[in-house]
Formats: sequence, C-alpha cells, structure tokens
Amino acid sequence: MKTQPAEKMHLAVVACGERLEETVTMLKSAIIFSIQPLQFHIFAEGQLHNSFKGILNGLPYQGKFNYTVYPITFPTESAAEWKKLFKPCASQRLFLPLILKDVDSLLYVDTDILFLRPVDDIWSFLKKFNSTQIAAMAPEHEEPRIGWYNRFARHPYYGITGINSGVMLMNMTRIRRKYFKNDMTTARLQWGEILMPLLKKYKLNITWGDQDLLNIMFFHNPESLFVFPCQWNYRPDHCIYGSNCKEAEEKGIFILHGNRGVYHDDKQPTFRAIYEAIKKMPYHGKHGAQSDHCGSYEHCKHLARYPAVCAEPEPARGGDRGMVTRVMRT
Repeated sequence: MKTQPAEKMHLAVVACGERLEETVTMLKSAIIFSIQPLQFHIFAEGQLHNSFKGILNGLPYQGKFNYTVYPITFPTESAAEWKKLFKPCASQRLFLPLILKDVDSLLYVDTDILFLRPVDDIWSFLKKFNSTQIAAMAPEHEEPRIGWYNRFARHPYYGITGINSGVMLMNMTRIRRKYFKNDMTTARLQWGEILMPLLKKYKLNITWGDQDLLNIMFFHNPESLFVFPCQWNYRPDHCIYGSNCKEAEEKGIFILHGNRGVYHDDKQPTFRAIYEAIKKMPYHGKHGAQSDHCGSYEHCKHLARYPAVCAEPEPARGGDRGMVTRVMRT
C-alpha cells in the first residue's frame, strides 16, 4: 500500500542588506521545530544568493526542507518606487501571489522571526479559514492606548489597532481570484490591479510602507481577513509598555518577532538569548539540539514562556512621567 507524500509547507522570506545571518537563523528555527517538510522561497539581492546556497546546502537537516533562491522582482515600470518603500525590498511580499503562481498557500515572515513551535501549527489555520478569508495576520497592538494606527495613521486601517504583516499566512489561490473593494473606483480590482493605484493614492500618507497598504486593503475587505492571536507574532511592543498579550501569558509565545533590532542589542536580553541559542544550536535528531546558550531544546522553550521573555519596562528619564511610551515599528 502506497503512502501519500507529506504535504509541504511553503515559507517565504525577503532578505536584503545585512540580513543573511538573521534569515538563516529564522529558517533554522523553522526546520528544528517543524514536523512536515518545508519548501523555502527566499527572495534576496544578488550578492546574497551564493551565501544562502552555501549555508543551506551545508546544513545537516537535509530531507526536512528544500529551497529556491529568487532575485528581487518588481514590476518594471515602477521597480524603483516599490524598492524604496519603507525598507529596501520589504514590499516584495506584496507581489508573491503574482510571482509564485503555482503555490496554493504560503506563510510569509520577516527575517527577524523565530519559530518556537512547529510551522505546522500556524499552517493549520488555513483549514480554519471560512469561505471569504484569504489571509491571516495578528493585530498591530492589543492595547489601543499605545496603538500606532488608531493614534497616528492618516489612512484607513483594519479593525481597532491595525494589523502587523511580519507574519502573514496566505491562501494565494484565493488572493489571485478575489476582486477587492476599494476607495479608488466603483469597480472591484484584482490583486495585481490594485497595488499601484493604492500606492499612488496613499504614498504621501503612509509610514510603514507595504504594511499600511495591506491595512488599507483589509479595511475595505474585512471579511477576507482571519485574525490570529498575538502569541503568533509576539513583539517587544507586547511587554515594553506593560503586559498586553494575554494569550502569551496563558499559553506561552509561539512565534517571536524581534523587531526594533532587539536580537542585536541589550534592550531585551531574553529576545537576544533565544536568538543566540537558535543561531548556535547544532542538530542531533528530532528535538535533540544542544547549545552553550540554551542547555537543551526544552530549556529554549522555557525561555520563551511569558513573562521571562520580557525585560523590565524602560525607566522614565528626567522630566518624563511614568513609563516611556515611544511607539516604533521596524
């Protein structure tokens, strides 16, 4: 009796500039924790291609993943404008449904993501989509009093506090088929038709680039978004200003998002410790990793239990009252 081959989970990332090490560490965390095989789609600047291939070909995880490295690709007539939006290459994610035409579903993540549970678990949300939902993301903030979008945005955004696109699960077949409501024309537009008009209308009003454009799209099409809880995209923002991710308090952190550069400075020591542990973790079979920084696989998971992951709130400086409340996104 023949057994069916295991379904591959498709994971995409976009890497430009000095993001090689961070991206490889993210990919390593996906491999270590996951059960089903992975297909990586790595979009990178040309000078990074050989480095990615050399590192990935040398990993002792062969059989658990395959990968393809792609060039950064934007529509020819507007490539320069898209490439400089927010951060170099960040808006590449908007074009993944148009480039990866043969991929049905895809998990996109930023380079500063670390998986602390199998990718299989977030992949399973695809089966929870109702008939109208095409993508899944987490809220940008849980607490409106410190939210960016509800206080500062000069454009429409999803829900009460907006959405964060650092972890974005997509049914790309549905995305390619959908006709989107919008505020530019009475006609509904498909994904490939709506991106440039959106940028032209809002480019002087957006701060966070492609994430803002996604917020605008799902503001007009809220029925198309599946919202997953904050422990699937846990960022320093969830604890810098006090605890505001109840799901992480109760169940732990499933995906760590080290924005603000916290893997590379001392502002959030446990974020950095988890990053260093996974970066230096060799592989000795399923869940058998060891590390000088993180005594075992189980201890790595323990580090990510709330509230140990969060440093104490930054103390107020002279003249400030109470907690420092700078709101940033990186």
